Amino acid sequence: MPRPRKRRCIGSAPPATFYKPQGVPLSQLRGLVLSVEGFEAMRLVDAEGLSQEEAAQRMEVSRPTLCRMLGEARAVVARALANGWAIRIEDVAENEPDEARHGQGHGRKEGRPGCRGGGRDGSCSEQG
Repeated sequence: MPRPRKRRCIGSAPPATFYKPQGVPLSQLRGLVLSVEGFEAMRLVDAEGLSQEEAAQRMEVSRPTLCRMLGEARAVVARALANGWAIRIEDVAENEPDEARHGQGHGRKEGRPGCRGGGRDGSCSEQG
């Protein structure tokens, strides 16, 4: 049985969750899923210009974990752009069955809308 995923701190929700090439009907499009964690990693490092260390601290993950999420997210975006595919940003954990998510650190912590629960004690230093 795989190890349960830890919660991640997400500073802000994406302004849009679906992107597609202009002029191509949706019925003719192929698409890829970009995780909200990958989106956040790209937002912090590529859009805000934070170092990987700073971004990892904001998301409350290790630097190697951030680097892995960033690489996966960049690969998804590059493949979609290179092939003219759509990109859907979603919380992959929300698509798992409830029994798979229960007690495994998924979902948003109440009272902190921008947080996936963060640190070991379930708290999050990120205010979103």
